[in-house]
Amino acid sequence: MTEWNKSGWRAKPRVQMPTYTDQNALEAVEAKLSKYPPLVFAGEARRLKDELAAAARGEAFLLQGGDCAESFDQFSADGIRDTFKVMLQMAMVLTYGAKVPVVKVGRMAGQFAKPRSADTETVDGVELPSFRGDIINELDFTSEARVPNPEKMLQAYMQSAATLNLLRAFSTGGFADMHRVHSWTLGFAEGQGTAKYQDIANRIQDSIDFMAAAGITGGTTHEFSTVDFYTSHESLLLEYEEALTRLDSTSGNWLAGSGHMVWIGDRTRQPDGAHVAFASGVLNPIGLKCGPTTTAEDLKELIAKLNPENEEGRLTLIARFGAGKVAEHLPRLIEAVKEVGANVLWVCDPMHGNTIKSSSGYKTRPFDMVLAEVREFFAVHKAQGTVPGGVHFEMTGQDVTECTGGVRAVSDEDLSSRYHTACDPRLNASQALELAFLVAEELTNLRTENLSQAAG
Repeated sequence: MTEWNKSGWRAKPRVQMPTYTDQNALEAVEAKLSKYPPLVFAGEARRLKDELAAAARGEAFLLQGGDCAESFDQFSADGIRDTFKVMLQMAMVLTYGAKVPVVKVGRMAGQFAKPRSADTETVDGVELPSFRGDIINELDFTSEARVPNPEKMLQAYMQSAATLNLLRAFSTGGFADMHRVHSWTLGFAEGQGTAKYQDIANRIQDSIDFMAAAGITGGTTHEFSTVDFYTSHESLLLEYEEALTRLDSTSGNWLAGSGHMVWIGDRTRQPDGAHVAFASGVLNPIGLKCGPTTTAEDLKELIAKLNPENEEGRLTLIARFGAGKVAEHLPRLIEAVKEVGANVLWVCDPMHGNTIKSSSGYKTRPFDMVLAEVREFFAVHKAQGTVPGGVHFEMTGQDVTECTGGVRAVSDEDLSSRYHTACDPRLNASQALELAFLVAEELTNLRTENLSQAAG
């Protein structure tokens, strides 16, 4: 077997990546980035891998969420705080439902590049290269803005470093205290139309009150006032990824220093392609998006390349089929995993297969379709006797109107009022938390059934 090196991907076919016109400028940026500190550390990535292994066994549950694509223009401390806040709320609700720890992974501090369905787009008869995310080019529809600019990688690094700095402060500085988090959730459950969630919220409060009565409080117990929070992104722009790859002196393995977990998208999962070649050699947990065109043979080959040692927690399979299509596609992939005896974590991404164009012309995702795919995902795993180990959402803590439905009933006509995404529509804070309550119901039902079967 040829020894892996961090530049080996350059000899492989590349897709969904820009062609930089100024090679000297690109090399200068890569050289500069290669001297910067890594954004994450090997010990953190190994700890996440252990927690994902627990989720694969049903001893934890993964909540992965955040922006479709992070933006330079919309970057703010408040934005980071609000997304982190709603993920903490979701995690608490899911913890109560599943009765296991929730592993919290943000699509943050690196989610800047986006694959596109076409290399170009046409507006009013003018054809220009597609916008591929702020780390590559600009959203403005001008020929100058759409030229790939390597200097943007430096800005992405600086924004990611600032984001991680704030996330680490929030995680350990008291902001994540369990009592504070639940007080926010109670506020949601007391809103109009949320009566059905009040019972769960009240039961969580009863549990907190019991712990307080027993002398277990956030002020005296470190575990209830701090959280582990990890970052992830699609490993799409490989020049950036390679420049931040570092040798871990402890293990002698290579670390993708850009984020704790990186994933390969449905458009870049070619077994002999550049993206798989890069991800195969780093020690980080790796995600693999699995769509309707993923065949059983493809999956077996990808598993062999990405996790040849069959290491627990190494490979997360993120299913994204669309509502009504899970039962058609997921069982064959589960069977393929069983046939090769692979250790994988199964996660549901109910966002990417449910994008539609609304009557008002906006790209949106109906809340009911998102929920339907989650429920189908759980149903298939129940039938297969396998573990539904997590969920993966595109969401924000801001009060946007990008996905329709939910208890606040965002309509097609509402979309134009606060539609801020530059790429795909995101769940807003209310929709994300409501979804957590509904997923918690699924987890509670699953746990009850498992206990009944064990007792019987």
